[in-house]
Amino acid sequence: MQFSLRLLRYVVTVAELGSVTQASRKLRISQPAISGAIADAEAHLGTQIFIRHHARGVSTTAVGARFVHEARLLLRHAEDFERSAATLGTGIAGEITVGCFGTLATRYMPALLSEFAQRMPSITVQLEEGNQQEIVDGLVSGRMEIAIAYAYALPREITGEPLVELPPYLLVGADHPLAHQDEISLKQVANEPFILLDLPHSREYFMNLFSLCHVMPQIVYRSKSYELIRGLVGHGRGYTIHNALPGTSVTYDGSEVTARPIVEKLPPVRVTSLRLRDQTMRPAVKAFAEFLPGAFSPGGLF
Repeated sequence: MQFSLRLLRYVVTVAELGSVTQASRKLRISQPAISGAIADAEAHLGTQIFIRHHARGVSTTAVGARFVHEARLLLRHAEDFERSAATLGTGIAGEITVGCFGTLATRYMPALLSEFAQRMPSITVQLEEGNQQEIVDGLVSGRMEIAIAYAYALPREITGEPLVELPPYLLVGADHPLAHQDEISLKQVANEPFILLDLPHSREYFMNLFSLCHVMPQIVYRSKSYELIRGLVGHGRGYTIHNALPGTSVTYDGSEVTARPIVEKLPPVRVTSLRLRDQTMRPAVKAFAEFLPGAFSPGGLF
């Protein structure tokens, strides 16, 4: 049996939507046709691609997840070929999916996407935001081909190229008594309310900073939204720590915050371009990967 691009598209769509019914609607193909094609593929492989859940759609098996990953990559190569054939002589073309850690996306992606679009107008970038674990999962599953995130909690199959190191800064309200200082020690705010960016791996990084300084933070708020946290800081509800500083001190609701270096010598976070270690980058993905170091270098976009 040969796996046609049509069959691979059926499998990938069912996996992404988790339902043969929804895939049928999206692809405008009958459910029996999709189910039959998948059954033939499973018979050829000698194992299941999907686990059927009564009235709850489908999920991939371990083998199925690998099959879907490879199928998705092959489909992207086929799409690249079609675009290249249609634009021979005009350069690299294609569509890529880029993942980005949420706070990094807010700070860096507007300028990155704008500059890259000017340089490579034939490449379309689909952006997916997420926390560190969601970025890792997206890369491992093949949903993302390259990502901008931090260099921690990475499995063996993911590798990365360092882009920039970001030291931690302490954020207080603009009228905070310590806002006039050039630097602030964590010990100076040890008894003040702390507002935690409560994301997987991020929370562990911040708590480790306090541990290194032998300080126990007084956590009063936890949030997954950094802009909400900045607003609370701007209204005097506490302080926070941040690495990717926004380009403005004004918060979303109009209050103001002040960012100050921390007195203690604390580890920075390393912003990294991530990808699967053993996966060959398509030309369009490689173009984006080669664009990033210059954007983050001294004299670059930032």
